Amino acid sequence: MSRAFVKEDGGGDSLPERPVSPHRNLVTRRGLALIDRALGREREALAAATVTGDRAAVAAASRELRYWSSRRANAEPIDPPQDGAAITFGMLVTLEDEEGRCRRFRIVGEDEAEPREGRIGWISPVARALMGKWIGDEVSLPTGVMEIADVDTTPETETEDEA
Repeated sequence: MSRAFVKEDGGGDSLPERPVSPHRNLVTRRGLALIDRALGREREALAAATVTGDRAAVAAASRELRYWSSRRANAEPIDPPQDGAAITFGMLVTLEDEEGRCRRFRIVGEDEAEPREGRIGWISPVARALMGKWIGDEVSLPTGVMEIADVDTTPETETEDEA
């Protein structure tokens, strides 16, 4: 049998690194807490995998721990300005279409973006279209033209069920 098809000792357990965004790591206070929780989970996972000797789980937890450690090290917590006159990071924006239907988006860090829950990463096309605008301005989105109906500058806080 050719040696090319034989698994070497230690081979196959290494995983490719998770890509780290080249953009600044802006985070909300909620996002920073999410990173800290991810670090705790991965530390626990690594410890458990080490105890059981599960090499694949050790490799996976180690990779995640490296990723989240990197993200924590360069995290830049940002609170939206309370007296804003232009949409910026961390703000909650309510948009209204011609039929009166509303959509809400909070502009957040890349790792905390959850578009289905209305949290969009600050580098996303929708967030970039909103940045710098204010109430009454119109924005052109893939779903059509919408008007900015409201802007909330209150920072998002963690809820009990997230903790």
